[in-house]
Amino acid sequence: MTAQAIARPALGQVWTWLDTVPDPEIPVISVVDLGIVRDVAWEDDACVVTITPTYSGCPAMTVIREEIERTLAAQGIASVRVRTQLAPAWTTDWMTPRGKASLGGYGIAPPAQQVIDISGISRKAAPALVVACPHCGSRHTRLVSQFGSTACKALYRCSDCKEPFDYFKAH
Repeated sequence: MTAQAIARPALGQVWTWLDTVPDPEIPVISVVDLGIVRDVAWEDDACVVTITPTYSGCPAMTVIREEIERTLAAQGIASVRVRTQLAPAWTTDWMTPRGKASLGGYGIAPPAQQVIDISGISRKAAPALVVACPHCGSRHTRLVSQFGSTACKALYRCSDCKEPFDYFKAH
């Protein structure tokens, strides 16, 4: 059921409504906390929401677009346009601290490092990535596969509690 159309709500209110839209692949994190909502603006009578996919082939984008439109329509916004922006490319640096904490609470280790551009910098071999187990907190974990349940995750196993877990790869 669609709410009656209302006057143009404040952008902060629209952001609050968008924060209730869960990522369809990881429902404990909102599309806002995931960092894929880049901008919200009014253009004439339309609310325009700009999103950047976690990667260009992300299969969840259609569902995300539909959920954004449905959520805002339910709040009385009659005209919603969802715009996709590919550049700059999404990075895990855009995830909120609350979103990263939600991942950990759900059993997915959040990105363990910040993504930085090191092009042109001479460097020694990078230190091995240490990923803490989201189940017991141990840092004695090992990479099992670069490919986890989705393209943006890798599969790890904890050497202490022996549990497998997904790691949300930094990119």
